[in-house]
Order: sequence, then C-alpha cells, then structure tokens
Amino acid sequence: LGQEGTILRVTFFDFAIQETVLSGSQCRCSWYHGLLIRPTLLGRSDARLQGCWGTRALLLQTMVKGCRIPLRTRTEVRGLGWSVILASPSVIRNYPSSKTTAGGSRMSVMDKKADLAGPGISTYEEVEKILPDDYESLLTPMETMEAVYAVKRYIEDNLCKELNLTMVQVPLIVDIESGVNDMLDRDGSRTPVEFPCGLGLEKPITAQVVQAATKWKRVALKQFGCQVGEGINTDMHAVRKDYFLDHDHSAYVDQWDWERVISRDQRNLDFLTEVVAKIWKVLKGAELHAQDLFPQLVDDKYPSLPDELTFLHAEEILEMYPDLPRKARETRILQDYPAVFIYGIGWTLADGYPHEMRAADYDDWVTETTSKKGAPMHGLNGDILVWNPVTRRRHELTSMGIRVDAETLKTQLEMSDLLHYMEFPYHQAILKDEIPLSIGGGIGQSRTYMLLLKKAHLGEVSVTVWPQELKDICAKKNIFVLE
Repeated sequence: LGQEGTILRVTFFDFAIQETVLSGSQCRCSWYHGLLIRPTLLGRSDARLQGCWGTRALLLQTMVKGCRIPLRTRTEVRGLGWSVILASPSVIRNYPSSKTTAGGSRMSVMDKKADLAGPGISTYEEVEKILPDDYESLLTPMETMEAVYAVKRYIEDNLCKELNLTMVQVPLIVDIESGVNDMLDRDGSRTPVEFPCGLGLEKPITAQVVQAATKWKRVALKQFGCQVGEGINTDMHAVRKDYFLDHDHSAYVDQWDWERVISRDQRNLDFLTEVVAKIWKVLKGAELHAQDLFPQLVDDKYPSLPDELTFLHAEEILEMYPDLPRKARETRILQDYPAVFIYGIGWTLADGYPHEMRAADYDDWVTETTSKKGAPMHGLNGDILVWNPVTRRRHELTSMGIRVDAETLKTQLEMSDLLHYMEFPYHQAILKDEIPLSIGGGIGQSRTYMLLLKKAHLGEVSVTVWPQELKDICAKKNIFVLE
C-alpha cells in the first residue's frame, strides 16, 4: 500500500467502490462513489487533488451519476498511516469544473470552494455597493444605547427562563494547553490572538484570547454542578482577528454563549428542534419588547420577524439550488422563508462541499438523521438565518447544536485530520465521559441588536476598530459608526 504502481480496490457490501492507481504524487482513479482521502495518502505533503475539508482532507468526486450508496457508508482502509473514508450517502452527481445555470451563466466549482473561505464580503468596493443608499436610523445614538440594554436584559432573562440557564462568568483568555479555545473551523485559517503572560514565571503561560467559549462552557457545566436539564449562559466577549471587517463582521465579538446538560436519549433532531423553537420565541419577544419601548421601530419599510421559523436541512436546500454557492443558496431560500434554521452544517453534501466549514470538536455534524420526507440526512446542529430588510441581505443570528460524544468526536477529528487534538484535556474529558453530554450555542449580541433596532452596520450598536475606508463609506451612506 502507498507504493508507486500499487492498485487499491475498496469494496463495500461486495460492490467495487473505487479502483486507484498510485504513482508518485499522482492518483489515477475509476470512480463509483466519492471518497474522503487524506493528503498523507500518497505520503507527500505537496499532494493535491480536488479539494474539500480545507487543506486537511480531500474529497474526490464521483464520475457516475445517480449512484445511491446505503446509509451506513463510513468504512476505513488503513495502511502506512493513511485512511480512506466513504463520503456522502446521498445520490452522487457528476459536477464538472463548471456548469451552466438555468440563467445561462457559468458557475465554477471554484465559486463554491471560495464560498468556504470564511465570513465577510472581502472587498470594500463590494461593501459600498451593498450598503443601502436610502438609510436613515430610526433611533438617535443615545436611544440606540437605551434600546441595546433593554434588549440585552430581555434576552438574558428570558433565555435563562426558557432553557433553565443561570448566568455565569466566562473567561476572556485561556491557557493554550487546555485545548478549550474555539478554532471556529477545521482548516486552520482563523487563529486566536496569542501571547505569553506571567511575570517571573520560569516558563510563562501561553495564553490565547478566546474566539468563543464553545468548549469552555461544556467543561464549566461540570464545574458548576449542572444536572440534566440545567445549564449556563454567559455574556461572552472575544476577538476574531482574521475576519474581513464589513457591515456585519467585526474583530470584536459579543455573544450569549449558552450550554445545557442533556441525556443520551435527547441526542436527536426532535430535541434540537424544540430548543431552537424556544430560542426563536425569545428573539421574537425581544423584538416586540423593543418596539413597545420605541414605537418608531415599527416601520412598514422594515417588516418584523415572522412568528415561527422554517426548518430545513442543508442537503434539502442544495437539492433546490444545486448550482448556487452556499451564501447564494441561503439568500435565495430567505426570499421564500424570511427566517430559517438550517440543519446539518459541516457534513459534506452531494456537490462535494459542506454547507459551511465547522470545527470538528464541538457540534455533531456526522450523526445520521432523517428529513420529514424520510430522506437520509446528517448532523445535529445548525444556524438561524433571517432576511435583514435594512441591508437586504442574509443575516446570521446564532450557530448551535448538540455536542459531540466520544464516538462522533473521534469520527470528526479523523475526518478533519486532527487526531492530535485528542491529547488535549478537553478532548480527553469527552473521550473518558468526564464531562456531560450537552447542547449549546452562541447568539450574536451585536448582530441581534443590529437586526432588531433596524441598523445598517454593527458599528452603530458596538464600539470597536474599523478601517478608515469603511468609516468613510458609512459616512457617505448616512451610517453613524460609534468611535
């Protein structure tokens, strides 16, 4: 295995899945189904095939249309430190390097790949185009601050009430050796601020500013003695230095980071849906509360949020719009359903790409589930997205999910080529069942204020750093950015 000229045949249920001829750093294949193959497959760090899962693992797409693989498709073949893992159990299509959309334009697979690169618009020319030309704030700067804290108190009180949570303190910095910082994705593209601290120590502590409290919260459930049905909520502040700074992405992040202990029989889609519905009830209630306090927020130009969410799987949305990249799919679905929860973010879909990259060590995005129509799906996590009538764009409010257990943690770390994470105390605690099973998420505070108070820019509701170019654009658009 792994030597030049070697032929590897992978079979599943006596069905030949793939035949591969290895030759140096090249791979010549006959396909029956897509495979996830690590770059170490060929023993060469410079080996490059058609990419997915960032730079850590690669999805080789099928060349046969309409091949349906049974649901349980995770199979491994090991040899000289590498593995092969069967990919999606969905119907696999043949996606060429580009294809023509219904409108006649060419949609390259590179558009979908680039769509995974991270949040933000990425050019200020584009930011200037998308910011509204007819914007006028419905609140003065001081009224905005009064409304921000009214909404903050409402959400914290009612989120704790609906989910049985208690407000607790949360760290701003953590020890790198703890492994509890949030890496946000699994391709290593967004790294935390890091610095040595501890004057007089022979070996200084290597500290990191948190990017989110996702993993810390799960450990904290044990620290605070939470039982099944009990949980914690935090007023979390973080720094994400690798974001492109636009109208709804900031280097400064504030979230209600919450976590709740669950039982093993609650690790299912129905329970996730029930919790999401309670969160939506709180967000909708906060909007009504703000409108009661500031009646000018009720404006025909900016419709209020719907009373209920629409729940859809990422795989279902791809089936509706197979030629569109992820952000364009979200934008399109929000024209029909102005508030949605998208299940299963992180699992590789039928086009060979995950809906969006997700870290491998907190949300469970591999567990097999079933749609309402009985179709096989994956993932016990998701996002709430809404249509923002001010910016006239998609607007993400929260990312959340049922957390990994020992089995799904190992699966996701392996798929992401991150097995070395298993050495960290946090990951060891999951593997040894030393911390509770849980569900949790982060609700963007400034994102929520921006939406409910009908603002065009995060800088109207929070104070942080912005490039002068962006501030000049905002000034031309009548957007008051706090200094």
